[in-house]
Amino acid sequence: MARDRDNRERESEYKERLLRISRVSKTVKGGRRISFSVLAAVGDEKGKVGIGLGKANGVPDAIKKAIANAKKNLVTVSLKGGTLPHEQIGKYNATSVLLKPASKGTGVIAGSATRELLELAGVKDVLTKIRGSKTKDNVARATLEGLKQLRSIEDVARLRGKSVEEILG
Repeated sequence: MARDRDNRERESEYKERLLRISRVSKTVKGGRRISFSVLAAVGDEKGKVGIGLGKANGVPDAIKKAIANAKKNLVTVSLKGGTLPHEQIGKYNATSVLLKPASKGTGVIAGSATRELLELAGVKDVLTKIRGSKTKDNVARATLEGLKQLRSIEDVARLRGKSVEEILG
């Protein structure tokens, strides 16, 4: 019983957002089979975010699958205060998303799925630009790729075998 309570508490710490719900159909011998495809994002607003895709015959089932998939695919994002540590370009298929740190008080200047993912990751101040395809799925995946590639100054110092002071000069 305690384990169930712990699982519920752990799951409730994540915020969930639906990025896309679409009706899809498959043509079979007897006609068309209708199902629903859902793209969802999950994050704790403290540096963890993930996206997931779910598909089912009913919308509620598809949403549950998408959220469960997103929780399985969580990534940790390096943050510097309320913004990003450095500029980064995330690419996925024909979409490129430029993520640029901004000064305090700027807010999240982003469109489409990028805004949702950055807010779920806990980013407060950032500038973004989407280039190429603006499909929600591609934009979400490109944003996630960009966030995965972010490195904090401590990570870079550890990789190079130097101290933070040596890197900053």
